[in-house]
Amino acid sequence: MTLNRKRTRLSASHYLGRKTCFVTICCDHRRPYMAESRTAQSVEQLLVECAANRSFLLHAYCLMPDHAHVLAQGTDVNSDLLEFIRLFKQHSAFAFRTDTAKQLWEAGFYDYILRPSDRVDDIAAYIWWNPVRKAICQEPKDFPFSGSQTIEWIARSYLGTAWSPPWQEEPEAKERV
Repeated sequence: MTLNRKRTRLSASHYLGRKTCFVTICCDHRRPYMAESRTAQSVEQLLVECAANRSFLLHAYCLMPDHAHVLAQGTDVNSDLLEFIRLFKQHSAFAFRTDTAKQLWEAGFYDYILRPSDRVDDIAAYIWWNPVRKAICQEPKDFPFSGSQTIEWIARSYLGTAWSPPWQEEPEAKERV
């Protein structure tokens, strides 16, 4: 029996260029593989390397125990988010599988292409406050696997944000839009 999966991705052209995208990648079966510092450090290093190699800047990222949040912006008209994420997942999964013989990531990922009305700082704050919301630490600066290449986020006083991903909105809120 084959399952017909709903295509949730936009056409590839939507992911090209100098766009900014918020991506969430879940660990296989939401297992907390990145709770181990060595794994999280390896994944973080590969994220930074793959972003640079594929012409992306990381406005914000946070490697939670069972998922990763990334806010990345293409720096070139040829920047390809789908290729960047594919390579990042492939390289990090290979390194993890070599060490553990386990699968690191779920097959897909969630994405949100920022609209002109979206503020990068709001979405970055949402990402950095994730470990606080999950009671892993008291303040975003206390979590070791978060960062940015463009925002001096530890030096800034983020009070949190009211922003939340559109897929987490209340159903009645979506109907009002």
